[in-house]
Amino acid sequence: MSQKILVAGSGKSGIAASRMILETGDEAVLYDSNDALKKDELLSQFGKTDKISVILGELKKEDLKDISICVISPGIGLDAPFVSVLKEENIPVWSEIQLAYHHAKGKLAAITGTNGKTTTTALTGEIMKAFYERVYVVGNIGIPYTQEALKTTEDSVTVAEVSSFQLETITDFHPDVSAILNITPDHLNRHKTMECYIKVKESITVNQTEKDCCVLNYDDLVLREFGESMKPRAIYFSSRNSLDEGYCIDGDVIIRNHGGNREEIVNINELNLLGRHNHENVMAAIAIASELNVPMEVIKKAVCEFQAVEHRIEFVAEKAGVKYYNDSKGTNPDAAIQAVKAMPGPTILIAGGYDKNSEYDEWIESFDGKVKHMVLLGQTREKIAECAAKHGFTNVMYAEDMQEAVKVCASYANKGDYVLLSPACASWGMFRCYEERGEIFKECVRSL
Repeated sequence: MSQKILVAGSGKSGIAASRMILETGDEAVLYDSNDALKKDELLSQFGKTDKISVILGELKKEDLKDISICVISPGIGLDAPFVSVLKEENIPVWSEIQLAYHHAKGKLAAITGTNGKTTTTALTGEIMKAFYERVYVVGNIGIPYTQEALKTTEDSVTVAEVSSFQLETITDFHPDVSAILNITPDHLNRHKTMECYIKVKESITVNQTEKDCCVLNYDDLVLREFGESMKPRAIYFSSRNSLDEGYCIDGDVIIRNHGGNREEIVNINELNLLGRHNHENVMAAIAIASELNVPMEVIKKAVCEFQAVEHRIEFVAEKAGVKYYNDSKGTNPDAAIQAVKAMPGPTILIAGGYDKNSEYDEWIESFDGKVKHMVLLGQTREKIAECAAKHGFTNVMYAEDMQEAVKVCASYANKGDYVLLSPACASWGMFRCYEERGEIFKECVRSL
């Protein structure tokens, strides 16, 4: 018997979820609180005979007649006014990944964490593709899980990048292998407290059993402690400590210690990824792939061939002896710290953007003489400048747009320097998304 399902949010995730609902024979009601949108334009993305309707503006109780489930897009907070209406009517709220999981088949690896998710997901996906015939790489990486779920088979493997926003509304979402790469302050404007943010991240394991496993960062004390209490088996990786069990770095070599045996896997100098944080991402991907039975020789080859993901410390160009790197995905201070650490020499930094209630002290302190100048954009520029001054860093300039920022950097950079876009802030306000911010940065660099 078909159901009537409400989809909240008309962006990429909402459209993909609606299409999947229609494909499974259910009826979709697409809802968006933005009453300035045009119903005809939204409906044009579906077939004329599809059982779909559109509601814009305020959601009323009478709109919920016969609705069995609401699928909420990740960009919508659970404090949105219409969510309380759903609760009053006892309508379950699912995330888009929960809906996809409900229909998907095969093995599932799910990766979360504050930073490194996209690189680890992309790398894990490439390793899987080198061994398995049917592999789907989905989630926060840019391809909605609902877009691919109905294509999965019992023999396929899905690798999903999962955000805290998506984990808020899971019910029986159950990965065979999960990973939590790290947890540092982020999205506190939505989650309110660090305790709540941690709890949401750790919920990726809530439906896992003793037969499953979770890959954890041993160097993150919160995760190390969590590994002792969770149901699935813990597999640790560390870039700072030697582990008797798990993955770690000995000199320049990533090794696996297991059951008293030491296995050398790959020399970090053979990788195309810069920075210790990326070596952690590599260890996490190796651990996930190994748990999904990929032979180590296949893993090593894929890891050595893998190139940096777009917008994650991505080399753009060299101009007049200055190298430019795009780390637009550095949307919080901890990610931006890793990018600064990865730069091999004197750096001019472009930063600033939308305020997610982050604190910038630790980031400014990480400059440690490497950052020569900082060019600030967006809503947070005064807040960051004040924080920098408090820590004795005064080489700060403002720019009104990305083009001006890049030109200022070029004028201050000397041969052998590095220019890095790593904003430590979200892109909203000036750009639609971090991808657009990164693309505009690259265009500005190439036109120098």
